[in-house]
Amino acid sequence: MTRDTPHPSSPSPDAPARPDRRGFLRASLGSGFAAAALPVAAQTAIKTDSVGLLVGEVTIPVGDFGMPAYRAAPLGRTQAPVVLVVSEIFGVHEYIADVARRLAKAGCFAIAPELFARQGDPMSYGELSKLLSEVVSKVPDRQVMGDLDACLTWARGQGADAARAGVTGFCWGGRIVWLYAAHNPAVKAGVAWYGRLAGESGELRPRHPLDVAASLHAPVLGLYGEADPDIPLDQVQRMKAALAAGSPAARRSEFVVYPGAPHAFHADYRSSFRKEAAEDGWRRCLAWFRTHGVA
Repeated sequence: MTRDTPHPSSPSPDAPARPDRRGFLRASLGSGFAAAALPVAAQTAIKTDSVGLLVGEVTIPVGDFGMPAYRAAPLGRTQAPVVLVVSEIFGVHEYIADVARRLAKAGCFAIAPELFARQGDPMSYGELSKLLSEVVSKVPDRQVMGDLDACLTWARGQGADAARAGVTGFCWGGRIVWLYAAHNPAVKAGVAWYGRLAGESGELRPRHPLDVAASLHAPVLGLYGEADPDIPLDQVQRMKAALAAGSPAARRSEFVVYPGAPHAFHADYRSSFRKEAAEDGWRRCLAWFRTHGVA
């Protein structure tokens, strides 16, 4: 097994030290769990090994900013298709890194960028309300789109096949999947796990998935829970109607709604995890990428 873990540049002397959350913070990107995500149901969390993979933290240049990311790729394979993994509000913690390794085991060059890095460290927050107000709410969609574009450019330079690019994401990241499928024509397919479809618009978030549904460049598979209180089924129906009246890629998009499943049913480290729905969704995710030339 080869492990490659280059690290981003050291912070300036004036940068504030990251607070210690009594072991909850990661020693490096992709390890540990965010304090705000606790308690972690460790007995159910899936652990994917890195045998046969190149894994670890990398730094991706975005202009003059070095964005940390977790990369997992098949060892020794060139021209592997790229899949961008967009995290929940908790950032790139152990669960997201494990998802990247699962994709790498399926033959993909997976990149999970820390898209909150400029605004703060989500791992350092113990209170969900503060994490949302002080970090997540301050991240502009335009910044996220540019960061994901930079990931594809970087992957191409690493020998991956960015012409066969997919994107998947969870919760906050699920919303981003829809937006990115409308933003970048290079994307071949997306899989959105319970991402919000509508919301208030503003300077940082001018549009939502319902607003861009008709102009998708790539078909998206939406995996949603029937019992999700944050995403009512009427929004799903509105999204289906918007897709049906949209671009060819939009019309090829599909939804699967799991009966009785709550929000975050794929998050195997949380009490919301639903094994049957999560496993079926993962099979569909890989099949969707294969069908559309990503995996």
